[in-house]
Amino acid sequence: MGSIDRATVLRKTHWGVDIYAHILRQSYPGETVIRITGRDCGICRNPFAAGARTLHIWYQRNNPEGQLSEETAYHKDQYGAIPDGDALDFAALYYKQTGQELLDTLNREMHLNLEGIGQYDTAPFARIDKGPRFSFFKAQITNTRPHKSITLLDAYNYIVGPFAKEQTLKLRSIEDKKKAKLYKAANFNYATFCGEFSIRSNDKLVTDSHLICLDFDHIDDVEALFASLIKDEYLDTVLLFRSPSGDGLKWVIEIPDSTTPRQLFFQAVVSYISRIYGQKIDQSGKDISRACFLPYDPYAFINKNYM
Repeated sequence: MGSIDRATVLRKTHWGVDIYAHILRQSYPGETVIRITGRDCGICRNPFAAGARTLHIWYQRNNPEGQLSEETAYHKDQYGAIPDGDALDFAALYYKQTGQELLDTLNREMHLNLEGIGQYDTAPFARIDKGPRFSFFKAQITNTRPHKSITLLDAYNYIVGPFAKEQTLKLRSIEDKKKAKLYKAANFNYATFCGEFSIRSNDKLVTDSHLICLDFDHIDDVEALFASLIKDEYLDTVLLFRSPSGDGLKWVIEIPDSTTPRQLFFQAVVSYISRIYGQKIDQSGKDISRACFLPYDPYAFINKNYM
């Protein structure tokens, strides 16, 4: 089994930004720990300074002259609570490890799936049979034959990894709504969270996952709702991520009683969300073969029971 190198870990973690986010989420679960604007991640809470908002995180090109240069994320505490450094220096403080031991820990803890490979373009799927399974389809939306069966952890690894980053950034740059819709349909892989299908059709369900994916579209404050859903006292979040367009959320929850009719549970959740959060849910989510496009969201959330 080959060793994992520093450069590969940085590439796989958005130049190290995801390492900062991963560690900060451990200290402040349910919070939006980083907000990225350009190459600046703003001032964040510092777990090494009693949680004070003194930690500045940003990333920059290793070669300022090269447009395609690799990059590295760095930090600086405004009051010098910790030494200046990069993402791996920050991880070394948190895990109290260095060198290959630290890289191995990050690989394991962040589910980077890099063991023995040392390559950036590894497959996103983790070959883990934990929890329900559902179908994964390759673009475009007219393709109704599944590529493979995956788990929630597989979907999470795909979403937080670089696999749909280019498509997501491109989509969000398209101002014409019709063109954006056509681009999304042609370029995004997708999943049917409700279960495994032989063909994506309501009458071709092979195995029911007892999951349901709810769409929130055109939200005024995406981050506030994201944090609220994670902390909901009645419905446990299984997987939560921003939509491809960036102004919505995809919320995957589990039907708690497998004998409860799917349609009945869906309508009960719609009513609950409307009453508690004042939000509308896309009614198309009640369709058992509903396709959910999988975007790039490095700050997606997965329930720890499925990791």
